[in-house]
Amino acid sequence: MRKPSSARLLRAGLDDYELDEDDAALLSGEYDDEDFDGPVKLDPVLAIIGRPNVGKSTLVNRILGRREAVVEDTPGVTRDRVMYSATWNGRNFTVVDTGGWEHDARGIHARVAEQAEMAVELADAVLFVVDSAVGATATDEAVVKMLRRSKKPVIMVANKVDDFAQEADSATLWGLGFGEPYPVSALHGRGVADLLDHVMDTLPEFSTIEGLERSGGPRRIALIGRPNVGKSSLLNKLAGSERVVVDNTAGTTRDPVDEFIELGGRTWRFVDTAGIRRRQHMAQGADFYASLRTQSALEKAEVAVVLLAVDEVLSEQDVRILQLAIESGRALVLAFNKWDLLDDERRTYLEREIEQDLAHVAWAPRVNISALTGWHKDRLVPALDTALESWDKRIPTGRLNAFLGELVAAHPHPVRGGKQPRILFGTQASSRPPKFVLFTTGFLDPGYRRFITRRLRETFGFEGTPIEVNMRVREKRGKKR
Repeated sequence: MRKPSSARLLRAGLDDYELDEDDAALLSGEYDDEDFDGPVKLDPVLAIIGRPNVGKSTLVNRILGRREAVVEDTPGVTRDRVMYSATWNGRNFTVVDTGGWEHDARGIHARVAEQAEMAVELADAVLFVVDSAVGATATDEAVVKMLRRSKKPVIMVANKVDDFAQEADSATLWGLGFGEPYPVSALHGRGVADLLDHVMDTLPEFSTIEGLERSGGPRRIALIGRPNVGKSSLLNKLAGSERVVVDNTAGTTRDPVDEFIELGGRTWRFVDTAGIRRRQHMAQGADFYASLRTQSALEKAEVAVVLLAVDEVLSEQDVRILQLAIESGRALVLAFNKWDLLDDERRTYLEREIEQDLAHVAWAPRVNISALTGWHKDRLVPALDTALESWDKRIPTGRLNAFLGELVAAHPHPVRGGKQPRILFGTQASSRPPKFVLFTTGFLDPGYRRFITRRLRETFGFEGTPIEVNMRVREKRGKKR
């Protein structure tokens, strides 16, 4: 094996080759890692509360300046409490959208009401939205009582005030006891700027809610999988509360939902995502936008936990979702749900399916769990730690080139057309995920690059993270092309 100091000699030898500015930046050792370090303290939290179909999600989209919250004419499309990052006049805050609050709700609507109450508990201030054209209803009166019990700062919002003539309608809302109502049109943006100025005066600089970890940056985890595979049940079991509305109807969860969860003595930030439909271009309405945001949640995460149901045959959809996670470049953990219900016959077939359909992710840690009972949920933390450690890993240039020297000496690249490409120098361009660049004298066969990737895993670990090996073919200076 070459001595690590030989890396300097190899690097000096590159000066004989044609290099561009990008090569120079890469060889200077500057890593191009994404910034995944969270804020030192959590942003203040603003909850948006109101009965169904008063325009809460439309107001959320107006505040965010982009279409994030699912909006449909059907009342009750928003079912969970959903967190979004927002900015106004240079200040960051978190907006929590909630399902419509119904006082005498039954069934799934009752659970939606519970979510809204929980959102108020975890908020630093509340926007209480009322339909100005309709006025205060019996349900609104019930919301008022709930908000008074919470003792949180409440800002009254009279929505659907499209012009000056309609502002008189909003004056009747003074009687609810939360001070002057702010007349706005969430649909057209009228009055929203004044409202947000007042919100900034009301919110503290950082969240003051007890129970949330306000220091450090919790690692971010995206729970993904096909609809009804148990993502919401798993999140609820991990959180120790009914955090997400769970219903037997596939696709109940439509928005990505963030939750800070204590697990293994540390705080993690979980994102429970809408189930990914088989064909996105065929999805209609709310499901289409939710599918888009599932991919967005992957991009914001550091590690993806892909939930697979062992009581069903691994489907093409499962494999496609896995591919989405790999292409996003995030660390990866496979969680096999309902394992406690597995019988011997199904176990035999499942192992065969894993061997055939999941061979390309054999490097990902596997955890066998039950989302419903919480069985083996404690095994998630070691798997997450392993995957994230690999995702963060950097190999010193000396060690990398010593490894490459030994590898090439034992297994040289095949001769192609009378020529044998050489590896001049290798460097790790970045981590998160690990990306390597090899300077070569010729094109390396795809099979040989896969061989290098496999040996990198065997030598340095990299369990639970995708890795990339790229080439830069360079010619000697003055050589005719």
